[in-house]
Amino acid sequence: MRLAMQRQNDGQGQASEREKECSRRIVTSRELMGNAKEVIIEHAGEEYRLRITRQQKLILTK
Repeated sequence: MRLAMQRQNDGQGQASEREKECSRRIVTSRELMGNAKEVIIEHAGEEYRLRITRQQKLILTK
């Protein structure tokens, strides 16, 4: 799994272009889903359903 690099500011509190490119975390669907075909993601008090379709596509619904 690749992890985002640490933040680097330009000295004025502004995010650098490098930070904007690297401030995301990448996970594989296998890491996220395991053997499940569906997971529930809680965000800001709301539940979202992430599922794998028969065609191996990901669908996120509220």
